[in-house]
Amino acid sequence: MAVFKQLLNKIHLFSSRHESQTSDDEEEFKLPNMASLVIMISMNLLLQVSFFIVVSSSNKYAEYLGGNATFSGIIIGIPTAFAGLSLIPLTKYDKGVYKMPLHVSCFFAILGHVAYALAYRANFLYLILIGRCLNGVAFSMFMYCKRYCTDPRIVGIRRRTTLASWLVICQGMGMSLGPFLGGVLYNIGFSNSVFNGYTSPGWIMAGIYVVFWVLVTKYFEDIPQPPTMMELQSASDSNDIPMVVVEAKGRDAEASPNYSSAPTTRPPSPVDESFRAQLSLITRSQWGVIATMCWFAMLCFFILGSWEANLPVFGAAAGNLHWSPFAAGNFIALGGITCFPFLLANLLAARRIQDRKLLAVGTILGLAGLLIFVSILRTGTVNYGSLFACWWTVALGFNLATTVTLSLLSKQLPPEWNGRTSMAIQYSNYTGRVTGAIWGGSGVSVGMLNFVGLEIAMVGIGAVLFTTLWRDLKTKTG
Repeated sequence: MAVFKQLLNKIHLFSSRHESQTSDDEEEFKLPNMASLVIMISMNLLLQVSFFIVVSSSNKYAEYLGGNATFSGIIIGIPTAFAGLSLIPLTKYDKGVYKMPLHVSCFFAILGHVAYALAYRANFLYLILIGRCLNGVAFSMFMYCKRYCTDPRIVGIRRRTTLASWLVICQGMGMSLGPFLGGVLYNIGFSNSVFNGYTSPGWIMAGIYVVFWVLVTKYFEDIPQPPTMMELQSASDSNDIPMVVVEAKGRDAEASPNYSSAPTTRPPSPVDESFRAQLSLITRSQWGVIATMCWFAMLCFFILGSWEANLPVFGAAAGNLHWSPFAAGNFIALGGITCFPFLLANLLAARRIQDRKLLAVGTILGLAGLLIFVSILRTGTVNYGSLFACWWTVALGFNLATTVTLSLLSKQLPPEWNGRTSMAIQYSNYTGRVTGAIWGGSGVSVGMLNFVGLEIAMVGIGAVLFTTLWRDLKTKTG
């Protein structure tokens, strides 16, 4: 009988362990609602197209209205500065969910594209800038797309790099489709003071966002909101369970027998104490990893943004190229299209290869493209083929490197830090985009060797960071 009981206990223990293991596996591989996930990834694609659709013709549009190449770089990059500013109020009122930011993004995307299109009719240069600034508020959604794909409430730890790879695929598609559409629409022209080669990208994108907004309203399912302090207190009172929580913001704690009417210092809230406790648990090596990922998030978008802004200007100025906006758009798009199969392969590789190795491969590829560009500038062998080889390598390498910046941090830091790391990475992205676009627009005037030399130096700093912290960058695959 005793032997039989021991056997039953072992069976029960094995069953419990198996159920626990199954539960852990399900937690690591969980995914959000499919329709909502498709909407978020599609939103990322639309925002990428919105960002890049003006690249091929913004230089000519600005010149027509009295601007110059540097101003066109500002037009391309300035939205990300306003995206960063708009995140401050949005994150204060979003309650940790996503539907409200989606609605805000759709509204400002429509408004911004309409303003950009009306600048031609109004013959007012700065209306282009105003329109792009309004678009910038919509681009705040970039952060929410990243946060959604790494949110531990809905995405398992072994799915985050995979979903981040989808975002990078959309990034590559937007980088190809946007300039191509902008160039084609410019080439068609449409001899109309309202709808023409300069304004048609704005009108078409505004119409697309109207349709997409309807789909968001109908199909997007937000994640459940966490209970508020008042709701927790109410539940506690109904169950007669004492809770040590601070009352809702703006109210003092209730008086106690020892309470004195003399002024006292208000005790710190549990949220503040929790944040301090979490900060104390972050090790020096983890701070190094955070700094490294923020640097690469800024670096990749600085280089990609500078090349996208510079290619139309450099192509038009180069003696043997003489590119029109249509030719520049096709060139940029061709680089993105030919990178696309490799970005799809990265989607599969991300499930089996560590994030740090993906980062290293992307950085090495991108650096190779920069070094090749220096050599063809020095030897004077700039032509369509040699320039394309540089652009393709730069685009593929630094797009691959952007895959892991947030997903790696989300795997190393506590789940409660996902919102903060999303903000840190996104602000780094925005900094890279806006400064890169301005640097790219100024590339010809500052000298192309100086232009690419700064980028090589920045990659060198990144290489020192990730080689120093190589062991600390190790995380789970997937």
